[in-house]
Amino acid sequence: MPSHNLVNLQIGNLDLLGYSVAGEETVVALPQLDVCFDIGKAPDQVIPINHVLLTHGHMDHAAGVAYYLSHRQFCGMPAGTILAPPNTIGPIRQILDAWSKLDGSRIKANLVGVEPGDEYPVKPNLFVRVFPAKHTYGAVGFSVLERRKKLRPEYQGLTGPQLVELKRQGVEIDLPLEVPLVSYLGDTQYADFSQLDYISNSRLLIAECTFYEEEHTGRAEAGRHMHIEELAPLLERMNNQYVIITHLTQRTSLEEARRMLKEKLPSSVYAKVVLLMEHLPVLRRRNNNSRQADTSAPSY
Repeated sequence: MPSHNLVNLQIGNLDLLGYSVAGEETVVALPQLDVCFDIGKAPDQVIPINHVLLTHGHMDHAAGVAYYLSHRQFCGMPAGTILAPPNTIGPIRQILDAWSKLDGSRIKANLVGVEPGDEYPVKPNLFVRVFPAKHTYGAVGFSVLERRKKLRPEYQGLTGPQLVELKRQGVEIDLPLEVPLVSYLGDTQYADFSQLDYISNSRLLIAECTFYEEEHTGRAEAGRHMHIEELAPLLERMNNQYVIITHLTQRTSLEEARRMLKEKLPSSVYAKVVLLMEHLPVLRRRNNNSRQADTSAPSY
């Protein structure tokens, strides 16, 4: 039985599993691509995924690293791969060493420090590209891209045997193509991500928008998070087919966030937007709404 209720969405031809509430937990997985953006508390549903793309070391995004790796080992799976900013790798190793002592056996891991501009293969035709985010020191975002080939214009119209003969002669008949599938901004304050073509043209954009109300602009700036007043004009400049909004503060209800998105976004952009936590199974969502209404609950 799953350890955790997660949103389960079909986005185009991709399945998406996720949960994201600011300060509580953020984990977003795309099983077909074999990647999990951040790990949250490591719900069971994401354990089989081989690559965790960790944007930064905050507890609500990274608490489950040790459990993810340990449980894969317990289930007989190969060591999971964690891509993370270099400044987080040492502390993660220390955490794993401590848990290895408590567990009585060494927790195996493939820890890879990555910086903006780095690329890492996740499947024969898929790779991850790292880009900078503006949150904690070293924070990054990730894009998943597919490598394809396209026949060069001068060879279009040739028959199959003619193309085979050109290949036999060592002629390069194909042009390499990069198709951006998904970009995950992670926690970040505003940056003009539309300037990076592979983010702007990703089929799916997963973007944080933590704050919505006007009086929360200062909180957004202090915590280096995105406010709707910044996200809205950014999305207008992007060419994404789908947009998933994550990391809503517990100070704002889902209903209010949805109202503000509709108010601030052009209808053509608003039609693309999915507010992730609106799709959480009903029981869990009711519990969260009750907590949001409780003024004694912690807020982020």
